[in-house]
Amino acid sequence: MSIRLRVIAALLAVVGFGASLHAQDAPAASTPQPKRTLLDQHEQSGMPGTVIILGTADIPAGGVVGWHIHDGDESGYVLKGNLVLKTRGKPDQVLKAGDHFFNPRGAVHSLAAAPGSDGGVALSTWIIDKGKPLAEPVK
Repeated sequence: MSIRLRVIAALLAVVGFGASLHAQDAPAASTPQPKRTLLDQHEQSGMPGTVIILGTADIPAGGVVGWHIHDGDESGYVLKGNLVLKTRGKPDQVLKAGDHFFNPRGAVHSLAAAPGSDGGVALSTWIIDKGKPLAEPVK
């Protein structure tokens, strides 16, 4: 399979993954759905076996990306709005536009619209193991 086809397949898998992450926490179909958009993906130069992925998470009021992990690091920046980063074993991190966050490999975390807010948009860069999904849901 060509690299282009592998990237397209990986992007489609991740787009579907965003919905499945939310679905595990959703008690009703009317819960607002986050939207993940992948913008770019490249193999990391000089680091065989890793890929760099750039994408956004648009989380509407009341929306939440369910608990998950990454097989690599995530560095993020809040483009607009108000969000809450929940990381197991740590206090919640309230984020506003201009704030940044970091999730190390294997950290179980979730990102949600801040209560009473219109939600927000985060831009993330992930450096993950090649051949692994962008994220894996965790209960």
